[in-house]
Amino acid sequence: MNRYWTAVRGGCFLLFVCTFPVLICWMSPFSVLCSLCVRSARNMSSAGGIGLSELSVVYVTAPSHEVAKKLAAMLVKERQLAACVNIVPGLTSVYEWEGVVQEDTEALMIIKTRSALLEELTAAVVQQHPFDCPEVLALPVQGGSAPYLKWVSDTARGKPDQ
Repeated sequence: MNRYWTAVRGGCFLLFVCTFPVLICWMSPFSVLCSLCVRSARNMSSAGGIGLSELSVVYVTAPSHEVAKKLAAMLVKERQLAACVNIVPGLTSVYEWEGVVQEDTEALMIIKTRSALLEELTAAVVQQHPFDCPEVLALPVQGGSAPYLKWVSDTARGKPDQ
């Protein structure tokens, strides 16, 4: 009985050792994430004709929550250059300005827009922002919820008289 149990245990161990790497590769978070990204990109391109580079997320920092709210209202309501602006208060920025390392509390604006509006959006932020050199950093959207991406594309349209 002891020999039999040892052989069974050894066989189970061998089976576990041989199949465990396969299970890890098959179920790894990276492979699941890659699968979701490919699926998301397929869904996005078939959802209302939205291409991968048609939308952008833009980061803008502001010196306060109040300034960020004013800039957000201008972008969303007045000029219709953004579909949505999230404001994250209490951000700490560490940067070098004019040869001195600075540390400031700021608000981060996360702006969703169409890539075709980036030049106009950047000009509007630079014009209204209190900083001499405001951060305006645009990143292309690589995937997401197809209905949300369509909403962003439909909502951020810019005013025709701009």
